[in-house]
Amino acid sequence: MGNSLRAETIRIAGHDGDEIEAYLARPDGETRRGGVVVIHHMPGYDRATLEIVRRLAELGYDAICPNLHYREAPGAAADDAAAANRAAGGVPDERLTGDVAAAAEQLRRLPTANGKVGAIGFCSGGRQAVLAGCTVDLQAAIDCYGAFVTEPTPDDFPISVGNLIDRVPQLRCPLLGLFGNEDKHPSPAAVDELERLLRENGKTSEFHRYDDAGHAFFAVDRPSYRVAAANDGWERISDFLVRYL
Repeated sequence: MGNSLRAETIRIAGHDGDEIEAYLARPDGETRRGGVVVIHHMPGYDRATLEIVRRLAELGYDAICPNLHYREAPGAAADDAAAANRAAGGVPDERLTGDVAAAAEQLRRLPTANGKVGAIGFCSGGRQAVLAGCTVDLQAAIDCYGAFVTEPTPDDFPISVGNLIDRVPQLRCPLLGLFGNEDKHPSPAAVDELERLLRENGKTSEFHRYDDAGHAFFAVDRPSYRVAAANDGWERISDFLVRYL
């Protein structure tokens, strides 16, 4: 795939028709291709996330990231919008699935769309990618160290969120999971539990776990970044998307 791409901020009609901000990146050319919805982490719709959107476009996909915190603080910086969203209790699950469904529909309306769409999420977005895979018309879902898919949230956790144990049997698409063995949320035991649930319910899944890696090992702008794990993870992501999109 060539290096030429286009990226822009757009507005889409999200859950309940609310207008929200989204970032769209597309490779140049008219080749039919799949699309990917990027679900940002709790720190928000930030520079690192938008770089991931462009990276997926460079890999050959139409990619879009809806700003999940837009309603709480339209036009605010990512940190401020994330703080406003946390103060409001976080992104409600129903609103999340509505926004992801709207973003997926936006991708399917593009003239280059082949009709197949996946979702990828990091941290809180990893959990939300699993949720979207259970509720939205997707052909692939990728969970990058999503916490609280099978484990309960701590009593002092700053947002209101439940686990997805009851939802996992409803998974509608193949799931790729990428996890650090030194992570606490999700812990290796929580990842084991998710893998067990998927296996018992006959779901197509593929998990990869990395030693010397904890939470946020993909985050190039944090001390948690782990080069070997992140590089291998991107290879797994690329292969998974080629197979299903």
